[in-house]
Amino acid sequence: MTPTAPDAAELRRRTRDLLAAHPPATTDRADFLSARFDAGLAWVHYPEGLGGLGAPRSLQAVVDDELQAAGAPDNDPRRIGIGLGMAAPTILQYGTEDQKRRFLKPLWVGEEVWCQLFSEPGAGSDLAALGTRATRDGGGGWVVNGQKVWTSSAHLARWAILIARTDPDAPKHRGITYFVCDMTDPGVEVRPLRQITGEAEFNEVFLTDVRIPDTHRLGDVGDGWRVAQTTLMNERVAIGGLRLPREGGMIEPVARAWRERPELRTHDLHQRLLTLWVEAEVARLTGERLRQQLVAGQPGPEGSGMKLTFARLNQEISGLEVELLGEEGLLYDDWTLRRPEHVDFTGREAGYRYLRAKGNSIEGGTSEVLLNIVAERVLGLPPEPRTDKDVAWKDLSR
Repeated sequence: MTPTAPDAAELRRRTRDLLAAHPPATTDRADFLSARFDAGLAWVHYPEGLGGLGAPRSLQAVVDDELQAAGAPDNDPRRIGIGLGMAAPTILQYGTEDQKRRFLKPLWVGEEVWCQLFSEPGAGSDLAALGTRATRDGGGGWVVNGQKVWTSSAHLARWAILIARTDPDAPKHRGITYFVCDMTDPGVEVRPLRQITGEAEFNEVFLTDVRIPDTHRLGDVGDGWRVAQTTLMNERVAIGGLRLPREGGMIEPVARAWRERPELRTHDLHQRLLTLWVEAEVARLTGERLRQQLVAGQPGPEGSGMKLTFARLNQEISGLEVELLGEEGLLYDDWTLRRPEHVDFTGREAGYRYLRAKGNSIEGGTSEVLLNIVAERVLGLPPEPRTDKDVAWKDLSR
Protein backbone atom coordinates (compact mmCIF):
# COMPACT_ATOMS: atom_id res chain seq x y z
CA MET A 1 0.00 0.00 0.00
CA THR A 2 1.32 3.44 -0.98
CA PRO A 3 0.45 6.77 0.70
CA THR A 4 -1.76 7.62 -2.30
CA ALA A 5 -3.61 4.31 -2.43
CA PRO A 6 -7.35 4.86 -2.97
CA ASP A 7 -9.76 4.36 -0.10
CA ALA A 8 -13.23 2.80 -0.19
CA ALA A 9 -14.93 6.03 -1.27
CA GLU A 10 -12.49 6.51 -4.14
CA LEU A 11 -12.98 2.90 -5.29
CA ARG A 12 -16.75 3.37 -5.29
CA ARG A 13 -16.35 6.50 -7.39
CA ARG A 14 -14.07 4.76 -9.87
CA THR A 15 -16.42 1.79 -10.10
CA ARG A 16 -19.41 4.04 -10.78
CA ASP A 17 -17.40 5.88 -13.43
CA LEU A 18 -16.66 2.52 -15.07
CA LEU A 19 -20.35 1.59 -15.02
CA ALA A 20 -21.34 4.96 -16.48
CA ALA A 21 -18.82 4.71 -19.31
CA HIS A 22 -19.52 1.03 -20.00
CA PRO A 23 -23.13 0.19 -19.04
CA PRO A 24 -23.30 -3.59 -18.47
CA ALA A 25 -26.64 -3.86 -20.25
CA THR A 26 -25.30 -2.48 -23.53
CA THR A 27 -21.56 -3.29 -23.38
CA ASP A 28 -20.08 -6.48 -24.76
CA ARG A 29 -18.97 -8.74 -21.91
CA ALA A 30 -15.34 -8.97 -23.07
CA ASP A 31 -15.18 -5.20 -23.61
CA PHE A 32 -16.53 -4.55 -20.11
CA LEU A 33 -14.01 -6.90 -18.48
CA SER A 34 -11.18 -5.34 -20.47
CA ALA A 35 -12.25 -1.86 -19.37
CA ARG A 36 -12.51 -3.01 -15.77
CA PHE A 37 -8.95 -4.34 -15.89
CA ASP A 38 -7.64 -1.13 -17.44
CA ALA A 39 -9.41 0.88 -14.72
CA GLY A 40 -7.50 -1.01 -12.03
CA LEU A 41 -10.63 -2.66 -10.66
CA ALA A 42 -9.81 -6.27 -11.54
CA TRP A 43 -7.78 -7.03 -8.41
CA VAL A 44 -7.33 -3.71 -6.62
CA HIS A 45 -4.27 -4.80 -4.62
CA TYR A 46 -2.21 -5.40 -7.78
CA PRO A 47 0.00 -2.58 -9.07
CA GLU A 48 -1.32 0.12 -11.39
CA GLY A 49 -1.20 -0.96 -15.01
CA LEU A 50 -1.63 -4.62 -14.05
CA GLY A 51 -5.32 -4.57 -13.20
CA GLY A 52 -4.97 -2.89 -9.82
CA LEU A 53 -4.45 0.37 -8.01
CA GLY A 54 -2.11 -0.63 -5.19
CA ALA A 55 -5.06 -0.51 -2.77
CA PRO A 56 -5.54 -2.76 0.27
CA ARG A 57 -6.71 -6.22 -0.74
CA SER A 58 -9.63 -5.98 1.68
CA LEU A 59 -11.22 -3.26 -0.48
CA GLN A 60 -11.84 -5.64 -3.40
CA ALA A 61 -15.24 -6.37 -1.86
CA VAL A 62 -16.19 -2.68 -2.28
CA VAL A 63 -15.71 -2.96 -6.04
CA ASP A 64 -17.31 -6.39 -6.32
CA ASP A 65 -20.43 -5.33 -4.41
CA GLU A 66 -20.95 -2.26 -6.61
CA LEU A 67 -20.54 -4.30 -9.79
CA GLN A 68 -22.79 -7.10 -8.62
CA ALA A 69 -25.54 -4.65 -7.70
CA ALA A 70 -25.30 -3.15 -11.20
CA GLY A 71 -25.56 -6.56 -12.89
CA ALA A 72 -22.04 -6.38 -14.32
CA PRO A 73 -20.57 -9.60 -15.78
CA ASP A 74 -17.84 -11.48 -13.96
CA ASN A 75 -14.90 -13.28 -15.55
CA ASP A 76 -16.29 -16.78 -14.83
CA PRO A 77 -13.76 -17.49 -12.06
CA ARG A 78 -14.59 -21.20 -11.87
CA ARG A 79 -13.48 -21.64 -15.48
CA ILE A 80 -10.22 -19.72 -15.05
CA GLY A 81 -9.53 -20.55 -11.41
CA ILE A 82 -6.04 -21.95 -11.99
CA GLY A 83 -4.98 -18.79 -13.75
CA LEU A 84 -6.52 -16.50 -11.14
CA GLY A 85 -5.55 -18.43 -8.03
CA MET A 86 -2.19 -19.93 -8.96
CA ALA A 87 -0.57 -18.55 -12.11
CA ALA A 88 -1.33 -14.85 -11.52
CA PRO A 89 0.18 -14.47 -8.02
CA THR A 90 3.26 -16.41 -9.14
CA ILE A 91 3.74 -14.26 -12.22
CA LEU A 92 3.22 -11.13 -10.14
CA GLN A 93 5.92 -12.15 -7.66
CA TYR A 94 8.51 -13.68 -9.97
CA GLY A 95 7.70 -12.52 -13.49
CA THR A 96 9.53 -9.85 -15.46
CA GLU A 97 7.67 -6.68 -16.35
CA ASP A 98 7.21 -7.99 -19.90
CA GLN A 99 5.78 -11.26 -18.57
CA LYS A 100 3.35 -9.47 -16.26
CA ARG A 101 2.06 -7.25 -19.05
CA ARG A 102 1.82 -10.12 -21.52
CA PHE A 103 0.01 -12.63 -19.33
CA LEU A 104 -2.01 -10.97 -16.57
CA LYS A 105 -4.69 -9.14 -18.56
CA PRO A 106 -5.78 -11.98 -20.89
CA LEU A 107 -5.60 -14.30 -17.87
CA TRP A 108 -7.96 -12.15 -15.78
CA VAL A 109 -10.33 -11.28 -18.62
CA GLY A 110 -10.61 -14.99 -19.41
CA GLU A 111 -9.26 -14.83 -22.94
CA GLU A 112 -6.62 -17.41 -22.03
CA VAL A 113 -7.20 -20.42 -19.77
CA TRP A 114 -4.31 -21.80 -17.70
CA CYS A 115 -3.47 -25.23 -16.35
CA GLN A 116 -0.83 -26.55 -13.96
CA LEU A 117 1.83 -29.05 -15.10
CA PHE A 118 3.24 -30.14 -11.74
CA SER A 119 2.26 -33.71 -10.71
CA GLU A 120 3.73 -36.74 -12.47
CA PRO A 121 3.01 -40.49 -12.32
CA GLY A 122 6.05 -40.92 -10.06
CA ALA A 123 5.97 -37.54 -8.34
CA GLY A 124 2.64 -36.66 -6.81
CA SER A 125 2.84 -36.38 -3.04
CA ASP A 126 6.63 -36.19 -3.39
CA LEU A 127 6.48 -33.52 -6.05
CA ALA A 128 10.16 -32.58 -5.74
CA ALA A 129 11.04 -36.03 -7.13
CA LEU A 130 9.69 -35.01 -10.54
CA GLY A 131 11.53 -36.35 -13.58
CA THR A 132 10.35 -34.19 -16.49
CA ARG A 133 13.57 -32.80 -17.97
CA ALA A 134 14.34 -29.39 -19.44
CA THR A 135 17.69 -29.08 -21.22
CA ARG A 136 19.29 -26.16 -23.01
CA ASP A 137 18.68 -26.17 -26.77
CA GLY A 138 21.90 -24.36 -27.66
CA GLY A 139 20.11 -21.18 -28.67
CA GLY A 140 19.22 -19.88 -25.23
CA GLY A 141 15.93 -21.76 -24.96
CA TRP A 142 14.89 -25.10 -23.46
CA VAL A 143 13.69 -28.49 -24.69
CA VAL A 144 11.26 -30.28 -22.38
CA ASN A 145 10.48 -34.01 -22.28
CA GLY A 146 8.32 -35.83 -19.78
CA GLN A 147 4.82 -36.63 -18.58
CA LYS A 148 2.43 -34.78 -16.27
CA VAL A 149 -0.79 -36.10 -14.78
CA TRP A 150 -4.02 -34.99 -13.02
CA THR A 151 -3.98 -31.78 -15.04
CA SER A 152 -7.27 -29.93 -14.68
CA SER A 153 -8.35 -27.83 -17.70
CA ALA A 154 -5.45 -28.99 -19.90
CA HIS A 155 -7.99 -29.63 -22.68
CA LEU A 156 -9.02 -25.98 -22.52
CA ALA A 157 -5.74 -24.28 -21.66
CA ARG A 158 -3.62 -22.01 -23.81
CA TRP A 159 -0.88 -21.72 -21.17
CA ALA A 160 0.52 -23.87 -18.39
CA ILE A 161 2.72 -23.27 -15.39
CA LEU A 162 5.35 -26.00 -15.57
CA ILE A 163 8.16 -27.20 -13.33
CA ALA A 164 10.91 -29.37 -14.80
CA ARG A 165 14.28 -30.73 -13.74
CA THR A 166 17.18 -28.77 -15.17
CA ASP A 167 20.01 -30.17 -13.01
CA PRO A 168 19.87 -33.91 -12.20
CA ASP A 169 23.17 -33.62 -10.28
CA ALA A 170 21.60 -31.33 -7.65
CA PRO A 171 19.40 -32.54 -4.76
CA LYS A 172 15.81 -32.90 -5.83
CA HIS A 173 14.57 -29.60 -4.39
CA ARG A 174 17.43 -27.56 -5.89
CA GLY A 175 17.57 -28.74 -9.50
CA ILE A 176 14.12 -27.57 -10.65
CA THR A 177 13.20 -24.59 -12.84
CA TYR A 178 9.81 -22.98 -13.36
CA PHE A 179 8.47 -22.21 -16.85
CA VAL A 180 5.41 -20.97 -18.72
CA CYS A 181 4.52 -23.51 -21.41
CA ASP A 182 2.43 -22.81 -24.52
CA MET A 183 -0.07 -25.67 -24.68
CA THR A 184 -0.53 -25.17 -28.44
CA ASP A 185 3.14 -25.84 -29.21
CA PRO A 186 4.21 -28.96 -31.14
CA GLY A 187 5.00 -31.87 -28.84
CA VAL A 188 2.27 -31.12 -26.28
CA GLU A 189 -0.28 -33.96 -26.22
CA VAL A 190 -3.31 -33.90 -23.91
CA ARG A 191 -5.19 -37.13 -23.15
CA PRO A 192 -8.36 -37.34 -21.05
CA LEU A 193 -8.39 -39.23 -17.75
CA ARG A 194 -11.87 -40.58 -17.07
CA GLN A 195 -12.79 -40.35 -13.41
CA ILE A 196 -15.15 -42.25 -11.14
CA THR A 197 -17.79 -39.60 -11.92
CA GLY A 198 -17.69 -40.51 -15.62
CA GLU A 199 -16.21 -37.14 -16.52
CA ALA A 200 -12.73 -36.41 -17.81
CA GLU A 201 -12.14 -33.22 -15.89
CA PHE A 202 -8.48 -34.24 -15.43
CA ASN A 203 -5.94 -35.05 -18.12
CA GLU A 204 -2.49 -36.49 -18.59
CA VAL A 205 -0.08 -34.43 -20.65
CA PHE A 206 2.86 -35.78 -22.64
CA LEU A 207 5.70 -33.40 -23.52
CA THR A 208 7.94 -34.49 -26.39
CA ASP A 209 10.74 -32.13 -27.43
CA VAL A 210 8.64 -29.11 -26.49
CA ARG A 211 10.63 -25.92 -27.02
CA ILE A 212 10.26 -23.14 -24.45
CA PRO A 213 12.09 -19.82 -24.87
CA ASP A 214 14.09 -18.61 -21.90
CA THR A 215 11.86 -15.54 -21.83
CA HIS A 216 9.15 -17.88 -20.52
CA ARG A 217 11.14 -18.86 -17.45
CA LEU A 218 9.88 -17.59 -14.06
CA GLY A 219 12.60 -17.03 -11.48
CA ASP A 220 16.20 -18.18 -11.64
CA VAL A 221 17.42 -21.42 -13.13
CA GLY A 222 17.40 -24.07 -10.41
CA ASP A 223 15.15 -21.99 -8.14
CA GLY A 224 11.88 -23.48 -9.36
CA TRP A 225 10.99 -25.16 -6.08
CA ARG A 226 10.90 -21.83 -4.26
CA VAL A 227 8.79 -20.32 -7.04
CA ALA A 228 6.48 -23.35 -6.93
CA GLN A 229 5.85 -22.82 -3.21
CA THR A 230 4.15 -19.53 -4.07
CA THR A 231 1.89 -21.39 -6.48
CA LEU A 232 1.13 -24.21 -4.04
CA MET A 233 0.34 -21.93 -1.10
CA ASN A 234 -2.02 -19.89 -3.27
CA GLU A 235 -3.56 -23.08 -4.66
CA ARG A 236 -4.50 -24.31 -1.19
CA VAL A 237 -6.03 -20.98 -0.29
CA ALA A 238 -7.95 -20.98 -3.59
CA ILE A 239 -9.31 -24.49 -2.93
CA GLY A 240 -9.93 -24.31 0.81
CA GLY A 241 -10.63 -20.62 1.24
CA LEU A 242 -13.49 -20.17 -1.20
CA ARG A 243 -15.83 -17.38 -0.07
CA LEU A 244 -19.28 -18.81 0.72
CA PRO A 245 -22.49 -17.42 2.18
CA ARG A 246 -23.84 -18.88 5.39
CA GLU A 247 -25.03 -22.44 4.72
CA GLY A 248 -23.30 -22.33 1.35
CA GLY A 249 -21.38 -25.02 -0.47
CA MET A 250 -21.89 -28.73 0.14
CA ILE A 251 -23.96 -28.27 3.31
CA GLU A 252 -26.67 -26.35 1.44
CA PRO A 253 -28.35 -29.22 -0.51
CA VAL A 254 -28.28 -31.47 2.59
CA ALA A 255 -29.90 -28.82 4.79
CA ARG A 256 -32.47 -28.10 2.09
CA ALA A 257 -33.37 -31.79 1.74
CA TRP A 258 -33.71 -32.04 5.53
CA ARG A 259 -36.17 -29.13 5.64
CA GLU A 260 -38.19 -30.20 2.60
CA ARG A 261 -38.29 -33.97 3.23
CA PRO A 262 -39.30 -34.60 6.86
CA GLU A 263 -40.09 -38.24 6.07
CA LEU A 264 -36.35 -38.89 5.62
CA ARG A 265 -35.36 -37.74 9.08
CA THR A 266 -33.96 -39.93 11.84
CA HIS A 267 -32.49 -39.00 15.20
CA ASP A 268 -29.02 -40.23 14.23
CA LEU A 269 -29.00 -38.30 10.94
CA HIS A 270 -30.21 -35.21 12.79
CA GLN A 271 -27.27 -35.31 15.20
CA ARG A 272 -24.77 -35.82 12.41
CA LEU A 273 -26.27 -33.02 10.33
CA LEU A 274 -26.10 -30.61 13.27
CA THR A 275 -22.45 -31.47 13.87
CA LEU A 276 -21.49 -31.02 10.23
CA TRP A 277 -23.52 -27.82 9.88
CA VAL A 278 -21.62 -26.28 12.79
CA GLU A 279 -18.27 -27.47 11.41
CA ALA A 280 -19.09 -26.06 7.98
CA GLU A 281 -19.95 -22.70 9.55
CA VAL A 282 -16.73 -22.70 11.57
CA ALA A 283 -14.77 -23.50 8.40
CA ARG A 284 -16.52 -20.68 6.54
CA LEU A 285 -15.69 -18.14 9.24
CA THR A 286 -12.12 -19.42 9.47
CA GLY A 287 -11.84 -18.89 5.74
CA GLU A 288 -12.95 -15.29 6.19
CA ARG A 289 -10.28 -14.84 8.83
CA LEU A 290 -7.66 -16.33 6.51
CA ARG A 291 -8.62 -13.93 3.73
CA GLN A 292 -8.25 -11.03 6.15
CA GLN A 293 -4.75 -12.24 7.02
CA LEU A 294 -3.90 -12.25 3.31
CA VAL A 295 -4.36 -8.49 3.29
CA ALA A 296 -1.08 -8.22 5.17
CA GLY A 297 1.00 -10.37 2.81
CA GLN A 298 1.44 -13.64 0.98
CA PRO A 299 -0.47 -16.80 1.93
CA GLY A 300 1.30 -19.05 4.37
CA PRO A 301 0.94 -22.64 5.51
CA GLU A 302 -2.39 -21.85 7.18
CA GLY A 303 -4.02 -22.42 3.80
CA SER A 304 -3.03 -26.07 4.09
CA GLY A 305 -5.20 -26.34 7.19
CA MET A 306 -8.17 -24.86 5.36
CA LYS A 307 -7.71 -27.23 2.46
CA LEU A 308 -7.57 -30.19 4.88
CA THR A 309 -10.85 -29.10 6.43
CA PHE A 310 -12.45 -28.53 3.02
CA ALA A 311 -11.62 -32.09 1.92
CA ARG A 312 -12.80 -33.79 5.10
CA LEU A 313 -16.05 -31.84 5.32
CA ASN A 314 -16.94 -32.36 1.67
CA GLN A 315 -16.49 -36.11 2.01
CA GLU A 316 -18.42 -36.38 5.27
CA ILE A 317 -21.25 -34.09 4.15
CA SER A 318 -21.70 -35.82 0.80
CA GLY A 319 -21.73 -39.20 2.57
CA LEU A 320 -24.45 -37.97 4.93
CA GLU A 321 -26.49 -36.69 1.99
CA VAL A 322 -26.43 -40.08 0.27
CA GLU A 323 -27.55 -41.77 3.49
CA LEU A 324 -30.32 -39.22 4.04
CA LEU A 325 -31.74 -39.76 0.55
CA GLY A 326 -31.58 -43.55 0.78
CA GLU A 327 -32.21 -45.25 -2.57
CA GLU A 328 -32.50 -41.87 -4.26
CA GLY A 329 -28.94 -41.11 -3.21
CA LEU A 330 -27.70 -44.02 -5.31
CA LEU A 331 -29.16 -42.64 -8.54
CA TYR A 332 -26.83 -41.11 -11.13
CA ASP A 333 -27.94 -39.03 -14.08
CA ASP A 334 -25.35 -39.67 -16.76
CA TRP A 335 -22.13 -41.69 -17.03
CA THR A 336 -21.33 -40.35 -20.50
CA LEU A 337 -17.73 -39.25 -20.91
CA ARG A 338 -17.67 -35.45 -20.67
CA ARG A 339 -14.86 -32.95 -20.51
CA PRO A 340 -16.30 -30.13 -18.39
CA GLU A 341 -14.97 -26.62 -18.08
CA HIS A 342 -15.22 -26.64 -14.28
CA VAL A 343 -16.36 -28.71 -11.31
CA ASP A 344 -19.97 -28.14 -10.30
CA PHE A 345 -20.45 -29.59 -6.83
CA THR A 346 -23.95 -28.22 -6.24
CA GLY A 347 -25.40 -28.30 -9.76
CA ARG A 348 -25.81 -32.06 -9.95
CA GLU A 349 -27.23 -34.84 -7.78
CA ALA A 350 -26.05 -36.31 -4.49
CA GLY A 351 -24.34 -39.28 -6.14
CA TYR A 352 -22.09 -37.00 -8.15
CA ARG A 353 -21.14 -34.98 -5.09
CA TYR A 354 -20.33 -38.14 -3.15
CA LEU A 355 -18.05 -39.54 -5.86
CA ARG A 356 -16.39 -36.25 -6.82
CA ALA A 357 -15.59 -35.38 -3.18
CA LYS A 358 -13.31 -38.43 -3.00
CA GLY A 359 -10.78 -36.48 -5.01
CA ASN A 360 -10.72 -33.55 -2.60
CA SER A 361 -8.22 -35.26 -0.30
CA ILE A 362 -5.84 -35.83 -3.24
CA GLU A 363 -5.99 -32.76 -5.48
CA GLY A 364 -4.14 -29.63 -4.46
CA GLY A 365 -1.88 -31.59 -2.10
CA THR A 366 -2.82 -34.88 -0.46
CA SER A 367 -4.21 -34.69 3.05
CA GLU A 368 -1.23 -36.67 4.35
CA VAL A 369 1.25 -34.14 2.95
CA LEU A 370 -0.79 -31.22 4.23
CA LEU A 371 -0.86 -32.72 7.72
CA ASN A 372 2.94 -32.72 7.66
CA ILE A 373 2.97 -29.07 6.53
CA VAL A 374 0.59 -28.02 9.30
CA ALA A 375 2.55 -30.00 11.89
CA GLU A 376 5.92 -28.55 10.91
CA ARG A 377 5.15 -25.02 9.74
CA VAL A 378 2.11 -24.10 11.81
CA LEU A 379 2.50 -26.10 15.03
CA GLY A 380 6.32 -26.08 14.99
CA LEU A 381 6.67 -29.84 15.54
CA PRO A 382 9.94 -31.57 14.61
CA PRO A 383 10.08 -32.56 10.94
CA GLU A 384 10.20 -36.17 9.85
CA PRO A 385 13.69 -37.46 9.01
CA ARG A 386 14.50 -37.01 5.32
CA THR A 387 17.45 -39.08 4.24
CA ASP A 388 17.26 -37.96 0.61
CA LYS A 389 17.43 -34.21 1.27
CA ASP A 390 21.07 -33.78 0.21
CA VAL A 391 21.31 -36.63 -2.31
CA ALA A 392 21.61 -35.79 -6.01
CA TRP A 393 18.33 -36.48 -7.83
CA LYS A 394 20.05 -38.83 -10.30
CA ASP A 395 21.19 -41.02 -7.41
CA LEU A 396 17.74 -41.44 -5.82
CA SER A 397 16.04 -44.81 -5.91
CA ARG A 398 13.06 -44.81 -8.25
